[in-house]
Amino acid sequence: MKRVAFHTLGCKVNQVETEQIKDELIQKGYQVVDFSQPADLYIINTCTVTHVSDRKSRAVIRRALRTNPEATVVVTGCLAELEPEKLASMKGVNLVVGNRDKHRIAEIIDSQDELLTNGGLIREPISSQDPLEPVYYHLHHERTRAFVKIQDGCQSFCTYCIVPYTRGPERSKDPDLVVKEFKQLIAMGYREIVLTGIHTGQYGKAMPGWTLDRLVKKILEEVGGEYRIRLSSIELREISDQLIELMRNEPRLCRHLHIPLQSGSDKVLKRMGRRYNREEYRRRVLETAELVPDIGLAADVMVGFPGETEEDFAATFQLLQDLPLLDLHVFKYSPRPGTPAASFPDQVDERVKNERSSILLDLAEQKHQAFLKKMIGKKLTVLVESCQAAMCTGLSDNYIEVEFSSIYNLCGQFAETIVNDISQNRAVAILKP
Repeated sequence: MKRVAFHTLGCKVNQVETEQIKDELIQKGYQVVDFSQPADLYIINTCTVTHVSDRKSRAVIRRALRTNPEATVVVTGCLAELEPEKLASMKGVNLVVGNRDKHRIAEIIDSQDELLTNGGLIREPISSQDPLEPVYYHLHHERTRAFVKIQDGCQSFCTYCIVPYTRGPERSKDPDLVVKEFKQLIAMGYREIVLTGIHTGQYGKAMPGWTLDRLVKKILEEVGGEYRIRLSSIELREISDQLIELMRNEPRLCRHLHIPLQSGSDKVLKRMGRRYNREEYRRRVLETAELVPDIGLAADVMVGFPGETEEDFAATFQLLQDLPLLDLHVFKYSPRPGTPAASFPDQVDERVKNERSSILLDLAEQKHQAFLKKMIGKKLTVLVESCQAAMCTGLSDNYIEVEFSSIYNLCGQFAETIVNDISQNRAVAILKP
């Protein structure tokens, strides 16, 4: 039995695509081993959203080659899309596969022995006509949550972002195929399904009459059973009133939204090519928090964008301080060659980026702790992810990690709990009588 090891960098979509490749290779007789172990085949699914991602991707390739210099090494993902020739020229890399053909890797490995021996490159342009094929798993992949990729591509072209160049134009999966995937995952025992995409909120853009909220409603109407739906990151203007109404009234739709902010300065937002201003962001987040009690809201924010002044950063800090956020994901601006912002004047010193990042990370910790304290005395439905030594941990629908004691192994089940304390970054609860 041949051994295969995987390493995935970057976004949830990459993780979904790795699971698809893994499932298909298992069906072909491969044994999956940890990436630190010797394997016959290594598959590295790369990311290129920052220069740090680039560096990590190359480091992982070198690590695979050190572990087994004789192994077949296949590199895919966004760095493979952006710099295919550079990766293909790395000593020991057998095959580089672009994002368009990533889903065919198991098939390619089976049929391209000569290409794998001599080194090769498979990269075709991504088209808006490329269909998103359904993914049907054969094996439960040791998680209580599963992911369904409903969308790919982005055409926003924010001035700092390389993703539109590596993921291509927006495409959406046929809604009937989404429902079929969803039903199959529920039948396999998954109790939480995350709908994800590169630009999830643009689902249905090229399909007349289809939107994300209509897709969610279709799933809820057509898929029975005990489960819940979680949404991945959604842009501000894509959070419709209908979606909020569903989240407010439908317990199977998680009270959780990840809404990228990037900056609280209107001047910086305009230079970034974002399509909202700080007041619009503030108003919509506060409206959502009022309409959906105890909703877990998360935001992305970038520090050190070219031209960001102390006043701009102060505006960002003040806005974030005022909002009822559960989580805050902080990123330092990273110039991406080929994007407009990479050539902007007034690039911010790395030391300043680090200082601003540290300030916002401290604020993120404060916001998280404050949100947890608000949960004391509240009832939370927890999807249990692990149980050890009579202690169970899992996630609530509003994305809080919860721990409680139980003499039963409730892993993979829903548990009704009441929060009575907090410990570090977790809520401590008891089972509801």
